[in-house]
This record gives sequence, structure tokens and C-alpha cells, in this order.
Amino acid sequence: MAEEVLLTLGDYQFGMSTAAHDSLKRSKAYRWVTQQRLGREPATQFVGPGSETISLSGSIYPHFRGGLGQIDDMRAEADAGEPLSLVDGRGNNLGQWCIQSISDTEKQFVGPGIPRCISFSMTLTAYGPDNSTGSGGGDGGLNWLSFFA
Repeated sequence: MAEEVLLTLGDYQFGMSTAAHDSLKRSKAYRWVTQQRLGREPATQFVGPGSETISLSGSIYPHFRGGLGQIDDMRAEADAGEPLSLVDGRGNNLGQWCIQSISDTEKQFVGPGIPRCISFSMTLTAYGPDNSTGSGGGDGGLNWLSFFA
């Protein structure tokens, strides 16, 4: 039977027999600014999408499968300092994400420093596209030289 992958972040796979997350919380902000107006109520204007975050939490049972090095593998992905592709278990590409934090708690020790369970949590932030038009210029498609012509 093939391994059931719940989520892939870079080279790290969250799966039923390894680090299975039991919750995934996704949050997206939206940016609105308020402009004061003379003699009238302030006006609010939408200026674009804000940051997006994902919080994962789950448990690892190192004696079941995957071993004790799974948290180290997660941290190795974060230490690289690169945005990582995030793909869910249904094959949906969720884009590029950055690992902001990883925390873990070891519990139920069965030997000298050997936990039976490791609870973990991870916070990811969307990397965001380098430009808004997909033109590859990095400036949102504007030709800055035209302002000085």
C-alpha cells in the first residue's frame, strides 16, 4: 500500500505514518486604508491583499515510523532560508511558502531521552509573487523610463 501523503513542503512530506498534522489553520489578511476627508466621514479604500499564513500542528510517534529525526528534517528545510513549494494531498499546488517558526514538545519518555510522542507546530507565511503581472520584470509591468521621457 502506498504512503498516504497529507502535505508536501519542499522535500518534506507530512504523512499518516510520519508527521501527521491534525490541524491546519489558514489565515489571509486584506489591506484597507482610511483617508480623512474635509467635512465628511473618512473614506476607506481597498489597496490589495495582505499576508497569508498557515499554522500546522500535529504529532509524531517516532517508534511507529519515521524515527526521531523528523523535527530535524523540518528544521533543515527552514535553515535553507528558501521559499518552499506547498502541495496538498490532493495534488493542489498552494504556491511558495516560507517557514517562520517550528516548535516541538517531547512527551511520554520510554528511555533515556527517547520520547514516545513529539507534538509539533509550524507557522508558514506565503512568499508572494515577485510581480503582479507575471511579466517577469519585477516592477508590476510599469515602464519607469516613460515617467522621465
